[in-house]
Amino acid sequence: MWSGPRNISTAMMRSFENRPDCAVWDEPFYAHYLSETGLNHPLADRIIAAYETDWRAVAARATGPVPDGKSIFFQKHMTHHILPHMDLNCLDGLRHGFLIREPARVLMSYVDKRADVTLEDLGFPQQQRLFEAVCKNDGKSPPVLDADDVLADPKGMLAALCAALNIPFDAAMLSWPAGSRDSDGLWAAHWYGAVQQSTAFQAPGMAPREVPEHLMEILNDAESFYQTLYPHRLRAV
Repeated sequence: MWSGPRNISTAMMRSFENRPDCAVWDEPFYAHYLSETGLNHPLADRIIAAYETDWRAVAARATGPVPDGKSIFFQKHMTHHILPHMDLNCLDGLRHGFLIREPARVLMSYVDKRADVTLEDLGFPQQQRLFEAVCKNDGKSPPVLDADDVLADPKGMLAALCAALNIPFDAAMLSWPAGSRDSDGLWAAHWYGAVQQSTAFQAPGMAPREVPEHLMEILNDAESFYQTLYPHRLRAV
């Protein structure tokens, strides 16, 4: 599942992890991204020390056997973690899905956690490039989910996603126990406060907060990428 930050990607990971037939992997390219960019992210040094920083090794595991004897391997990937030197074909053979969200919500949620932000930090241009690469490689559009659609109708949208991925829908995906998971990355301590208190997808909130003037250029650029993928979104079953 290809998402940008401050989406519902961790809730989606919770949803899949609650299936008895599914293993999950949380942002496996993050340590490589941090080691290559040197960006000042929360807990960066600990993340680099704790996780694999060789992107080829990560890709090999991602395309290898499904862990723990499960039949489904849900991988939560951040689009901005795929850097220009990385081969976009490294994950060939996997089934890809894309999770999008209204840019104003993404942007304002992101700056609550990390005030220094660029368009690339939000992953919108990278998501479009990845989407186009998957379309070219597969000869068809991969499934796209809009976060607001999932929050408004979790059962219908998850059923649509499962159908698109040719896996059975499981009602266990609709709720999960609160709390942390062994599968959560170290970064959960900074980013996952809300999802660790959650037990299900929450109804869409009010309109996003007003974006300040100094962030409007980022918002407008992000909106153009979002609108490119939006027409491809799945509809509820």
